[in-house]
This record gives sequence, structure tokens and C-alpha cells, in this order.
Amino acid sequence: MKKTALLTALLACAAVLPAKTLHIDGSTTVGPIGDAFAEFFQTVLHPEMKITVKKTGSGDGAASLSENRCDIAMTSRFLKEKEFKKAISNDVYPVAHVIAMDGVCVVVHPSNPVSKLSSEKIRDIYTGKIKNWSQLGGPDREIIAISRDTSSGTYETFDGMVMEGEKMAASVEYVNSNPQAHARVKTTPGAVGYVGLGFVDKYVRSVDVDGIEPTRRTISKGIYPISRALFFFTNKYPQPGSLVHEFCTFYLTEDGQEIIESKGFVPVTDY
Repeated sequence: MKKTALLTALLACAAVLPAKTLHIDGSTTVGPIGDAFAEFFQTVLHPEMKITVKKTGSGDGAASLSENRCDIAMTSRFLKEKEFKKAISNDVYPVAHVIAMDGVCVVVHPSNPVSKLSSEKIRDIYTGKIKNWSQLGGPDREIIAISRDTSSGTYETFDGMVMEGEKMAASVEYVNSNPQAHARVKTTPGAVGYVGLGFVDKYVRSVDVDGIEPTRRTISKGIYPISRALFFFTNKYPQPGSLVHEFCTFYLTEDGQEIIESKGFVPVTDY
């Protein structure tokens, strides 16, 4: 009876012990990797863990890290100088972990016959110089240009590598995430947008940019013109053996690499 009472008391104490927590915030591009890593940790490696993954954009992830509101920030671009300065002013010292490679893919509706575009032509579309697909060898249909919001890391990459300082036309539509950009192009025959490689499927078709198809090989070697790295950022280098360290280095394991590939991105190592 005494043993039973003691066991009951121990179980009750264990039940009220706080779960190990990990808070992750940031890029909607990196989000599928963050979600899948979190699921693997919670179901296979650490069932006792509680992991939250918020997909609010690279800029919000950087702000969350600098304000100590998350343990790991997901970003689809490197942090800006002003973001580093803000973090350091709060005694946060961001360290980058490159977890995968990605390509910003220019996508159209599957019914659109246009399969190749130069960077110049893409820029002309987004500045409003080209307004109809017939100007590009396609059907007589108005072009509806879809862009990510300006706080997005994907937008930053596209703006820097394609727009080259030119402003987008007032007619360009802005959406908050890769899934929203995907949905808009999927349902709109005249639309063109840009998404991460992991969001290209049978519902949206990627076009070759400057004659280069976005593939695992062209992206990993940086041949595709809009290739980029994807990041986790932490406050300093995480203590080896900590949960943050284990999560941030999971991309180096075979399971981590398989997850990254399954989400349509390019691993940084090859097993």
C-alpha cells in the first residue's frame, strides 16, 4: 500500500513538471522544414518536448529573436545590418546556421505555354512595362503579377537579384506567404508569381530563368540565377548538448537531410 501511494505521488509530481519547450519563429519558406523537424523531435526524439513553430516571415523572425521572444529564428535571407544592431542592443548576438539551399522559382499557371523568361523580362513584368502574355509569345491575356510582402525574405531575394533597384508597378498584388502566392497562381491563368522550390508542384509550373531550370543541381551549385541559402538564427552559438543545439544541427543528420529533401529543398550535405 505504501509503495502504491509513493508511486502515485511520484507520477503526480512528474505530471506537473514543466515540459521542455522550444519556440521557433520566422520565414514561411523555411516553415515546412521547421514544422517537420518539430514533428520528428516530438514524436521520435523527445516526446516530452513542446515545440511551437510560428510562420510570420523572415523579418518578424529576426525581430522575435532580437527581442528574446523565440529560441530560433527561421529566415530565407541573411539578417540585415539594422537587425544585427537591434539584436546587439538587446544583448542578443545572432549566429547563422545554413540548413538548406533553395531557389526562388518564378511560377505560372500550368495552362500558360510560356516556359522561359529572362531576368530582364521578369523585371519588365513587375515594373509594368510588359502587361500581356502575348508580348512574351503567350496568349492574349493580361498578366497579373503576384509578389510577396516587403517584409518577406523571399521578397528581399527577388528584389535584390531580379528587380535590381527598380520599383514594382502599382498594379502588383502582394501576398503574405508562399502558400498564398501558390494559391493565387494556381487559380489564376494569367498570373505570375515567385515561391520557394518546395512550393512548386503540379498546380504551378516553374519557368526557366535566363535559360536555367530550377533543379536540385542548379540550385546547389548556384547556377540557377535566383539561388539562396535558408537559415536558422540563434542567440550566440547554442551550448552543445542543449535542445537548441540539437535542433539547429539536425539538418546534418540523415533523418534531417531526408526531411529537407521530402519538403522539396536542397540539402547542404550529401549522404
